[in-house]
Amino acid sequence: MKNISRRDFLKGALAGTAAAALSTVTGIPASAEEAKLYTPGTYTASAKGIASDVKVTMEFSETEILSVVIDSAGETPEIGGKAGPLLEKAILEAQGPNVDAVTGATVTTDAVKKAVADCISQASGKAVVVQEAAPVVSDWLGEAPEIAEGDITETLDTEILVVGCGTGGWIAAMTAAEEGAKVLVVEKAETPTKIKEDIGAINSRLQLESFDQYPEFKINKIEALQDIVRYASGYVDSDLVKVWIDNSGETVDWLTDLLEGTGHWYMSLEGGVGDLNHPERDKAYATGHSPHPVEGKPDDVDLNSDMTEFVTSRGGEIRCNTCLVKLDQDADGKVTGIIAQDMKDEHYIRINASKGVIMATGGYASNGDMMLALQPQTMKMKINVPMGSKSDGAGIKAMLWAGGEMDPCHASMMFNRCSCLPTETAGYKTNGKWYWFGEQPFLKVNLKGQRFCNESGPYEFMLHSMYMQPNHTYVDIFDANCKQYAEQFDEVGCCRLFPFPNGAISNRGFDACWKEMTEGENSHLALGYLQKADTIAELAEKLNIPADELEKTVARYNVLCAKGEDEDYGKSAHRMTPVDTAPFYGIRTGAWHLTTLDGCRINTDMQVIREDGTPIEGLYATGDCTGGFFANNYPNLFTGLACGRTMTFGRRAAKILAKK
Repeated sequence: MKNISRRDFLKGALAGTAAAALSTVTGIPASAEEAKLYTPGTYTASAKGIASDVKVTMEFSETEILSVVIDSAGETPEIGGKAGPLLEKAILEAQGPNVDAVTGATVTTDAVKKAVADCISQASGKAVVVQEAAPVVSDWLGEAPEIAEGDITETLDTEILVVGCGTGGWIAAMTAAEEGAKVLVVEKAETPTKIKEDIGAINSRLQLESFDQYPEFKINKIEALQDIVRYASGYVDSDLVKVWIDNSGETVDWLTDLLEGTGHWYMSLEGGVGDLNHPERDKAYATGHSPHPVEGKPDDVDLNSDMTEFVTSRGGEIRCNTCLVKLDQDADGKVTGIIAQDMKDEHYIRINASKGVIMATGGYASNGDMMLALQPQTMKMKINVPMGSKSDGAGIKAMLWAGGEMDPCHASMMFNRCSCLPTETAGYKTNGKWYWFGEQPFLKVNLKGQRFCNESGPYEFMLHSMYMQPNHTYVDIFDANCKQYAEQFDEVGCCRLFPFPNGAISNRGFDACWKEMTEGENSHLALGYLQKADTIAELAEKLNIPADELEKTVARYNVLCAKGEDEDYGKSAHRMTPVDTAPFYGIRTGAWHLTTLDGCRINTDMQVIREDGTPIEGLYATGDCTGGFFANNYPNLFTGLACGRTMTFGRRAAKILAKK
């Protein structure tokens, strides 16, 4: 779209067609040149981007926009964070919000345009509508950047270079340092990311010790392998899955000893497999482990500080504000290190790694262009909240430029933990509210007020069923007995709201969730997300769904609950809980997108591989930037599987490299 400045356009503004075009192109109400378009002053507005609230400040005279200042610092630094200056110039030239998106920053651009329209509406006193641009599939990969040798002003040497300091990077760095290798970790953020604290493993000491009292916790390794393969419809490397199955217990035991050795932490097994008297359609595995603080732990100590001490006390170094630009390769294609950029003064750095590079850069959840190109269905299911991975795909792109192969199927980790208002539907342009309670298997209906699936099972099964419904949105329905029913559900994993059968504490408790939902000016209830009513018909009206259909659905559901048999969709009897006691509650729900799970293929030695299966020498990877382990969905009934995979693979890569 060609941007037309107000100054140029007004040369022909006396023509009626031109006046109409002014309103269309710029979003400014058509007017003669001399007319007062705005109330002079400075106006601000915000809109949610992909990782943060984007703030726009605009100064107006009576007839034009004088300045535009965009604060997108909370967006991903290399994408949305750099879009601000480009959009400022474009908006000032266009004198309105309808400008082209910055490549790679589609979601951030949408947020800026929305905030600009808000500012113009404030200044003009008239509603300004942002034009919806046709979706464009961009060249999200592009070409590897060319960095002139003369622009590289710093050189560092190490043996093992870990790119990214998060769940996988921490474990790789600690293992490498413990093994006696010289290790350097670079992280683009100002501080390292905290590790995820649900860690999946099979046959850890904690599990083995639990079998006498809880024999149901035992896991058949072949059954586990087959289930993971089945979740992915076969689009996995079974040998890669076996690496996690065979080595994850040792990884958790090592981490347990390391953390408990500080005197600040203890590890617990999240022991729960559901109600075995009423088996679910989908089997649950007691694989989750979580570190917890001991009583009396100093307030200034956290996991990051203890792990930093472990690395640095063994000669390792962690360097933040250092962003990967591309991988360095020799004439034979071997990766010898990286070219990086200092995020503060933007000088370029060559980092040589004599043993090899371990990529732990995460997925591409915050790269709007990659998401729209590779996972458009995910973008239609998600509700936008500034919580989740901020990884922008830079590591995946660097490995592809170096010759790596991308997963054939694209997958994400999604949870039904986001809500939107009764006037809204799911989609990445909808700004909503985080809603932890959403995974409880209460009655769920589509926007026609009709039940449409078995509400109990892996989180993404529910969301994928939701995708097949109108507007990719559903409504949670529950009643005054919801606390009693939530305990009766006997949930597993991170959505459990009560202590596990073996006494381990859950990630969150029911009372804390309920307080967050119903009490205070920022609660779901106060802000209009959660609706409360004395009758089902009243609830339907508040939720903006057909009352007659919801009443019929609830009546049918209550009959099935009384029978103790779900004749319609097969939900287990102990999760068939009636909706019959006022007050009644309802909330529109969609997906919380945590991270992507597809990346570059690796072999069982954690080496990144080419399309022909040969490894790229010197290049290793772990975590969400890697492929071969997940497809189609995330099997969350293996609690902590992604985190356990990432840690196990990071540790294996570091051990292999340290021996070189």
